[in-house]
Amino acid sequence: MYHFFVEPSQISDRSVIITGDDVNHIRNVIRLKPGDEISISNGVDGRDYRCGIEEITDTEVVCTLRFIKEDGVELPSRVYLFQGLPKGDKMEFIIQKMVELGVYEIIPVAMKRCVVKLDDKKAKAKTARWQGIAEAAAKQSKRGVIPRVREVMGYQEALKYAEDLDVKLVPYEMENLLEGAAGMAGTRQVIDSLEPGQSVAVLIGPEGGFEENEIQSAIDCGMRPITLGKRILRTETAGMTVMAWIMYQLEDR
Repeated sequence: MYHFFVEPSQISDRSVIITGDDVNHIRNVIRLKPGDEISISNGVDGRDYRCGIEEITDTEVVCTLRFIKEDGVELPSRVYLFQGLPKGDKMEFIIQKMVELGVYEIIPVAMKRCVVKLDDKKAKAKTARWQGIAEAAAKQSKRGVIPRVREVMGYQEALKYAEDLDVKLVPYEMENLLEGAAGMAGTRQVIDSLEPGQSVAVLIGPEGGFEENEIQSAIDCGMRPITLGKRILRTETAGMTVMAWIMYQLEDR
C-alpha cells in the first residue's frame, strides 16, 4: 500500500485532500485510480489514516477517510541522532537508514576531526536536501511522522541541545580510558534499562573519531560512554547499530 504525507489541515472528519508533487506521482507515475486504498499520515500525531481515492484531478487527489489506526508504527521513545559530519554522500545514507529504523530527529554536528566544512549557504542547501531524503524514507517505511533534520550545529551547541534529554549515549572505542564504561556488559545494561517515553540522544563521531577533549565534554554534559564491541565501526555503521539495539528493546513495549 502506498503511503503519503499531508498537512494536518488537509485532513477533515471524512476526507483527505492531497496536493503538491504527490498528485503527479499518484496520477502519472504509480497510476492509482479511484477506489484504490492508500495510507496517509500528517507527520505529527503518528496516526495512520486509511483512505480510498475518490477523485484525481490535475491539482489534487480527493480521498474518503475509511478508518484510523491509532497505534501507528512509531517507537514509544524519541531518539535523537547527533551525527558528526561525514564526507561524501554518507550523510544521505545515514539519514535514510536511521529514518527507516525509527529515529525521531537528526542533528548534523561539526566536530574537530570532520573532513567536511560547510559554510552557511552550503549548510542550508544540504539541510534542505537531507530533509527531502528523510521524507522519502519516511514514506517508504510508512512512518507516522517525518523526522526532522536540523541545520548543522557546532559541538558545544549540540551538547547543549541534548542537555535535557533523558538518556544520552556516546559510543567510543577507547572505553578503557573512560570512567563508567564497563564493556559490552555495561552497554547491554544501559540498553536494557531504556523505558518507553524516555528521550534518547545518540552521539556519533565522524570518520576521524572524537578528540579526547570532545569526549570529556560529552561526559561532563551527561553522555554515557558505551562500546559497540571489539571491532571499530565506521561512522555510518555505528549509529545504525545503536539504533537497532534501541528499536529491539522498545519495539513491543
